[in-house]
Amino acid sequence: MSRHVLLIAASASVLALGACKSQDTGDAATAQAAGTTLGIDPAALDRSVKPGDSFYDFANGTWMKKTEIPADRSSIGGFFIADQQRERQTRELLDSILKSNPAANTDEGRIANFYKAYLNTDAIDQAGMAPAKADLDSIARIADKRALSAAIGGTLRADVDPLNATNFQTDNLFGIFVTQGLNTPGETLPYILQGGLGLPEREYYLSADPKMAALRQGYRGYVETLMRNAGLADAKAAADRVVALDTKIAQAHMTREQSEDFTKGATVWSRADLEQKAPGIDWGALLNAAQLGGAQKFQAYHAAAIPRLAALVGSEPLEAWKDWLAFHTLNQQASVLPKPIRDAQFALYGTALNGTPQQRGRDMLALSAVSGQLQDAVGKAYVQRYFPASAKAEVQGMVDNIKAAFRNRVQAIDWMAPSTKQEALKKVETIVVGVGYPDQWRDYGSLNIGNNAYDNQKQASLAEYRHQIGKIGKPMNRAEWWMPPQLVNAVNLPVQNALNFPAAILVKPFFDPKADPAYNYGAIGSVIGHEISHSFDNNGAMFDSSGNMRNWWTPQDFARFQQSGQALAKQFDQYQALPGLNVNGKLTLGENIADVTGLAASYDAYKASLGGKPAPVIDGFTGDQRFFIAYAQSWATKMRDEAMRARIATDGHAPGQFRALTVRNVDPWYAAFGVKEGEKLYLAPKDRVKIW
Repeated sequence: MSRHVLLIAASASVLALGACKSQDTGDAATAQAAGTTLGIDPAALDRSVKPGDSFYDFANGTWMKKTEIPADRSSIGGFFIADQQRERQTRELLDSILKSNPAANTDEGRIANFYKAYLNTDAIDQAGMAPAKADLDSIARIADKRALSAAIGGTLRADVDPLNATNFQTDNLFGIFVTQGLNTPGETLPYILQGGLGLPEREYYLSADPKMAALRQGYRGYVETLMRNAGLADAKAAADRVVALDTKIAQAHMTREQSEDFTKGATVWSRADLEQKAPGIDWGALLNAAQLGGAQKFQAYHAAAIPRLAALVGSEPLEAWKDWLAFHTLNQQASVLPKPIRDAQFALYGTALNGTPQQRGRDMLALSAVSGQLQDAVGKAYVQRYFPASAKAEVQGMVDNIKAAFRNRVQAIDWMAPSTKQEALKKVETIVVGVGYPDQWRDYGSLNIGNNAYDNQKQASLAEYRHQIGKIGKPMNRAEWWMPPQLVNAVNLPVQNALNFPAAILVKPFFDPKADPAYNYGAIGSVIGHEISHSFDNNGAMFDSSGNMRNWWTPQDFARFQQSGQALAKQFDQYQALPGLNVNGKLTLGENIADVTGLAASYDAYKASLGGKPAPVIDGFTGDQRFFIAYAQSWATKMRDEAMRARIATDGHAPGQFRALTVRNVDPWYAAFGVKEGEKLYLAPKDRVKIW
């Protein structure tokens, strides 16, 4: 979730959860009569912990003690639990498709063929490097910088998303993303982003941290393994050239914090600007090969890095670039290459970078691959079978209630100028919300999927790229989805002023149609509120209701807004993820703003849903207690140290255990659990961050 969501018996002096007073204490008999269920998991609680000292441990302490991370995972938590159901359902769905023996030119046939080819490692191993031969031979024939520019252009794919998913990583020298320009309302542009790194982020190349240095050595060994398997006579020298060029590319990159700042990406370049401001590349050759020769405007999202990357194309030896292209081509296709390459890739990216000791079974990898490459084909079949209309209607009702609560919160702000408030209200009222699945599905009629896993993966990626660049120059579709229904996640789309809530997240521990409203508003309600609030976080607040990036704030209001954000960043800076490694409050600010505001808005909507009646007490838990425990339990997270280190370095989301502490800024939490001054999480009312 990037702009999306990438997961008790106490002593009498601490908490006797039915005796603890809150503003919505009701009668337990009422709950029985209403037929509601608890929703939260009492067995996960650690009642020996004071909620005011460590609310996360109180809500999840026993779960943390008893839960082990599976050997084939880098972490486990709420998103993993929900994904287990998605995975079981998708497995069942795929089995039924395979049994039906569908025709190859149908979506079901494409799904079956892609899956079977990916699963057939015997055929992949027997083919050896033959499937990659055409790609490697083409690279070997590069004779000059014009041909190099064309080769770089031919690799470009729609594989990044700076706005919706804050996904900046691509092995290709540049990433392409297509939507309405940040400051070109009504005009759809190709965005050009920095790319070209095999490790997750520039800091992996540049940091002096000994752990990062060790990862660089592991990466260099991996590069050599791929180059040796590719048949290079001197794989060691080639690996040295690749890593050296990778490092120069990393030095050319803007930082992750700069990438997360949309205002720094709001630069439009013409075709002439590309050639004048970024010499070194033959832009005509690159754009023609990238099927972008007709594009006249580009969102230069990384305007400071693009010239530096272009200069490297002009200055670095052709031999180094050819080695670099060969490695990154193979790295992107490693999952469908012979076993030594597959094993080496997992050793680096699975174990070294994320601490995962064991690779998942090939059947599950194949299931994920087909779901990721043929997203709408799998998604359409998935929702037809597993997402009932009743769930869609219930969640849509919650969305409407939370939108109303957010609108009321904006109206109640006493420090905001009328002009700012009017723009904010217009924005929330015009948000387009998609629940479950899109209204229109992708047409895969031109995509041929056969029995060659390498080629299938290439063709699916190319088909997606052609679909995306086909939008250039056309009106933006505000109803476009950027997540498949079979993904456990949710997303805010700033230039569309829209939200997507895929069907797969609408299950426990986020949503349970049998649970009472306190649980569902605390869990999925806070996710809904989070995504709505992204429209008003430090980046989202820069867009108006039409998705145009413009400053609609008065200077005084914006200064007040920034002051609150700085206070929240400082709060998160204090959280220690590992010894000597703290959360980056600035990097995670947008997500943290969305958490604070979304939780508060969902709480308001929950209270409104009671219609003025007291909430029932269920199994000794008041409504407010269930609401906040549901929130904390949805963020139950256990993560390997390596994965935690990667999360802190590269991700705009704070780890789940710290997101659960958002409750410190919400006044009703204090009353619900009797949190008093002197307890570790207590914040004086003046120090509680309230942004909306």
